[in-house]
Amino acid sequence: MAGTTLPTPLYGLYREQIGFSELMVTVVFAVYALGVIAALLVAGDFSDVLGRRPVLLFALGLSILSAVCFLAEDGLPLLFAGRLLSGFAAGLFSGAATAAVLELAPPGQRARAGLAATAANMGGLGCGPLLSGILAQYTRRPLQLPFLVHIALLLAAFVVTRALPETVARHTPRPPLRPQGMVVPEQTRAVFVPAALAAFAGFALLGLFTAVSPSFLAQTLGVHNLAVTGLVVFTVFCSSTAGQLLMSRVGVRRALPAGCAVLTVGMAVVAASLLLESLPVLVLGGVVGGLGQGLGFRAAVTGVSAAAPAEHRGATISAFFVVAYVGISLPVVGVGALTLALGLRGAGLVFAGCVILLAAGVGVFLARRSDPVAP
Repeated sequence: MAGTTLPTPLYGLYREQIGFSELMVTVVFAVYALGVIAALLVAGDFSDVLGRRPVLLFALGLSILSAVCFLAEDGLPLLFAGRLLSGFAAGLFSGAATAAVLELAPPGQRARAGLAATAANMGGLGCGPLLSGILAQYTRRPLQLPFLVHIALLLAAFVVTRALPETVARHTPRPPLRPQGMVVPEQTRAVFVPAALAAFAGFALLGLFTAVSPSFLAQTLGVHNLAVTGLVVFTVFCSSTAGQLLMSRVGVRRALPAGCAVLTVGMAVVAASLLLESLPVLVLGGVVGGLGQGLGFRAAVTGVSAAAPAEHRGATISAFFVVAYVGISLPVVGVGALTLALGLRGAGLVFAGCVILLAAGVGVFLARRSDPVAP
């Protein structure tokens, strides 16, 4: 997952090298999310049929190809190809890896396994910008070394994944592989819909920080140190992981509405940072928003995975991530388009207002329900 956010601090360097607008930055970023969504819709349930391990190994291969595209980059086409392959890999990881971790958990450890899965997801996403920011700022090959290091990490992950036991029983004859689209069993929908909407709002915050915040830091706040840029994004994802840890104490039933409330406050602080043009306030907003996102995200994943029947668990989790990744991509492209008319700060304020309305609305709905989202 670190590879999917590895380019975040590097977008400014690519802009200088190739020459493109802020809108194109968000489009390059969103191509990754389109790859995720396509993989989830086409192959979301393939790990239910083929097994978790083969799908994970194939996804690691796609990640290596993505890094090779960035290493060979000589313009926008290979940037798009690298982001698309990275998205395909992340889409396969999201459903298959989450299901595998839950299924490999020993009896009585399912809650810890859910934390491990979501923390690996968010932790990886946070480590990507930090790693590339440090390497790009303090080494002589800022656009190559991050991806060389990533390939080495992927090869190590390939060896470890090969050693994993398979958790899916093989059926003879093997069921045909067909695109399933958005598979949400009827008995899961009451849990799925509010959980997915909360994930949409939370991932929109993550999209803002991974796609747009580097430009805001450089153009508005005058922060040109790529390591600092990576650290700011890393802080948001670390806060998300901390929010996931808190869910054990809060409980699944209360965590999702509470996460929406904290996310709403965080986005309000982010909006204030845009008005004040303050780095500390931006970081504070990211930390608070990330905390709410993580709290709600883990509750949502836990609720959806527990409510889904075993034979459709991988596909249902994949459908959940489709909604989440629409949230990380579509609003961010909207911000890029709005910058052409309103500027970066104005577009950010409109974005923050929309996320605040959505998160607050979902939070109020869940708080007023007699049966909050929970298995």
